[in-house]
Amino acid sequence: WKFDQVPSCGVITLTQIVEKEQEILYVSHDEDDHGWQFLGNSVPKQKDVTVVSLQQIVDLDPSVQKVGDMPPGWFAYRSSGTSSWNKSPTNPDSDENSNTNTHE
Repeated sequence: WKFDQVPSCGVITLTQIVEKEQEILYVSHDEDDHGWQFLGNSVPKQKDVTVVSLQQIVDLDPSVQKVGDMPPGWFAYRSSGTSSWNKSPTNPDSDENSNTNTHE
């Protein structure tokens, strides 16, 4: 388990992802509260936002485990559910390394 949160931790996602209408294409690890967000390719609407367990997200898309080691303040994105994850700091002036690519 690479995530810094326990499997039962609540994370932010969209009902379309939970209902498998959208793939997870964007993951952020929030710097302020170390929370996680798992989003799709559209601009989220408040009515579509939901909270589920981190384990539920991993069960929906096991590939998210490849970004579970991202430090707070980083995000990952990909163009499709079968693409490799690309990781980057939210703030490019971060002391962390520059962009990395996690190959599947």
